[in-house]
Amino acid sequence: MGEGSKFRIRPGERVRLDRSDPDDTSAVHGSKRTALADGAKLARRLEHLQELLWADHRRSILMVLMAIDAGGKDGTIRHVFEGVNPQGVRVAHFRVPTEEEGAHDFLWRIHPHTPGKGEIAIFNRSHYEDVFVPRVEKLAPRRVWHRRYRMINEFERTLSLEGTTVLKFFLHISEAEQKSRLRERLKDPTKHWKFSEADLPTLKLWPQYQAAFEEILRKTSTRWAPWYLVPANEKWFRDWVVSNVLVEALDEMALSWPPLPAAWKNVEIR
Repeated sequence: MGEGSKFRIRPGERVRLDRSDPDDTSAVHGSKRTALADGAKLARRLEHLQELLWADHRRSILMVLMAIDAGGKDGTIRHVFEGVNPQGVRVAHFRVPTEEEGAHDFLWRIHPHTPGKGEIAIFNRSHYEDVFVPRVEKLAPRRVWHRRYRMINEFERTLSLEGTTVLKFFLHISEAEQKSRLRERLKDPTKHWKFSEADLPTLKLWPQYQAAFEEILRKTSTRWAPWYLVPANEKWFRDWVVSNVLVEALDEMALSWPPLPAAWKNVEIR
């Protein structure tokens, strides 16, 4: 078992976020410098494996990121995939459903963004928004959002059976860290664009969001689509964990370079 498996949530496991330390970096056997050195090696390995995944063209990866506002989803994508060839990697971001999307089932807008063979698709916000947002903000009755756990599990099971490895990361930060990051967005002109008035309600509804996240982690971490609980106050550690999980998943696929077709073996280029 690799480093990433330490953060995997077992099916049905009851998660208590208030008992999980978002500052914990003990999984790194050394200092931050050690983790950054490991991260550089992981980045090179990921770059190689992503190209191999694209060439092999039989499997795919769906990477789902979930976090409270300012939890680090954008930063995770930027740092983990910094050196990866953009060919074969796509990022999808799901906002408030449009009128057309709202006229269909909640997964209708999700499916077109799942990865094709050879691809890695990253969901920065995802179908899980349609569970915890209606729950916390009371936009839908319980019977509506509660049945979505089962629907999501079946949806992700379908993807898995068709060759997609589903990896889901909950980036766990503290309430104090969230407030600090939101203040930084207000102070730093280069981050003003990231601040949204919609972020403010999460400050008042922190306990409700934490309870919603805990239930999602317990009810939708499955054998075929596991959640990983990532201590994310320290950004360098967050990136180290996510990179380890991705590289381990790709290694387990036993990917191979496609052979040259027999008809081309005697071709001479003059």
